[in-house]
Amino acid sequence: MQTVQQRPILWTFRRCPYAMRARLAIASSGQAVEVREILLKDKPAAFLAASPKGTVPVLVDGETVIEESRDVMLWALGRNDPERWLDMPADGLDLIDTCDGPFKQALDHTKYAVRFPDRDETAERAKALVFLNSLNDRLQQSPFLMGPQRTLADMAILPFVRQFANTDRAWFDAQDLAAVAQWLDDFLASDRLHEVMTKYPPWQDGQDQVLFP
Repeated sequence: MQTVQQRPILWTFRRCPYAMRARLAIASSGQAVEVREILLKDKPAAFLAASPKGTVPVLVDGETVIEESRDVMLWALGRNDPERWLDMPADGLDLIDTCDGPFKQALDHTKYAVRFPDRDETAERAKALVFLNSLNDRLQQSPFLMGPQRTLADMAILPFVRQFANTDRAWFDAQDLAAVAQWLDDFLASDRLHEVMTKYPPWQDGQDQVLFP
């Protein structure tokens, strides 16, 4: 009987922007993993045993458990980086920090405004716009955030800009963000996004391995 090679396991949820950016980096690297799609409302016991915090993505590589999406990206690209996503100025990491901090907070306060009755949705959207304007300034100078080629910064941030734009695309398109909108639309039309948004049935114990990419 042929032994199935044990691959690193990626616990993921298709629409989560954190999981999305992890899959983007894994796809770029060509590193094959066993993908395990979950339902956030019905998390498998095996997933919670690997990572009690219960949020995706989680990458399990032997005894190593990686629980942060940026670390999963660096794990994949550290093994193979054919598109040179890691070849970027240091301020690319600062840009990702701003995305993951103030921008993500404003995004949540806008997208899930009903959960935050103490927050003014208009003010929160304005906070998000500050970050988007900074991206637009960069993208008016070059096709990608860090220059002429896409880098980790682009691919770590795009899933969150996508999520924000989808909360009210008419409002988004009405802003003076032509460069950001073009950058986003190019991403939305890309084969890479199509590849990482493949639909998988929720993982069940005992099922055959499903490999990604």
